[in-house]
Amino acid sequence: MKNVANFDLLRRELDADDPWQLDTNPFEHERHMHMLRLSLSEGPVAHALEVGCAGGAFTEKLAPYCERLTVMDVMPQALARTRKRLNHPPNVNWIVADVQHFSSAERFELIVVAEVFYYLANIAEVRDAIRNLACVLAPDGQLIFGSARDANCRRWGHIAGAETVLKMLNEQFIEIERVECVGQSSNEDCLLARFQKRSAISPSIRFPSLG
Repeated sequence: MKNVANFDLLRRELDADDPWQLDTNPFEHERHMHMLRLSLSEGPVAHALEVGCAGGAFTEKLAPYCERLTVMDVMPQALARTRKRLNHPPNVNWIVADVQHFSSAERFELIVVAEVFYYLANIAEVRDAIRNLACVLAPDGQLIFGSARDANCRRWGHIAGAETVLKMLNEQFIEIERVECVGQSSNEDCLLARFQKRSAISPSIRFPSLG
C-alpha cells in the first residue's frame, strides 16, 4: 500500500475496540449475512482467501465452512486481532501482504474482498489488485466483492467505491448476483456482488442485466 495516509488511517482505526462497529451495528450484521450466503452459494469451500480481515468479525463466520482459509491483510495488527479472536484455528493461514502485490502458486475456490480497494492509492493499484486476484482464483472459483458506494467513499477521502470497482471487476469476471445493503445512516450504503471467471461460464449462458 503506497498511500501512507491510508496506511496510517487503518492503523488508527484498528486501535479501537470494535473497528467500524462490525460487532455492534445491525447494518454490519446484515452485510455479513449476505456476504456469507454469497460465499457459500456453492457449498462448503476447500480453500478460500479473505483479503482484509479488519477485526475478524467476518473471518469468524466464514472459517467453519472452509477446509482451509488463508487470511491476508496489509496490517499485522489486524491479523493478530483476528487470530486471537478465532483462538488460533488449525485450518487458517495468515499472510501479511498488499493485495496489489499478492501472488500465490495455490488457487483458491473462493476469494472474499470487501471494503478493501478504496484504501489503495489510485485506480492503477486497484486494477493491479484485480488482476492478481484473477490469477489466483481457481477456474471454477468465485469472487465475492463488497464496498461502500462511490459517493460515500469519495466523501470519506478515498479514490472510489463500489460502482467504479464493479465496472473493473466485470472486465475480468462475470457477475452472477448483486445485493444492495442499506442501513439507517447515510454512511450505511454498500453493494455486494458474486463473480465467476469468464472461462468458467458457458458461452451459451446469458445472464440478465443486474444494473
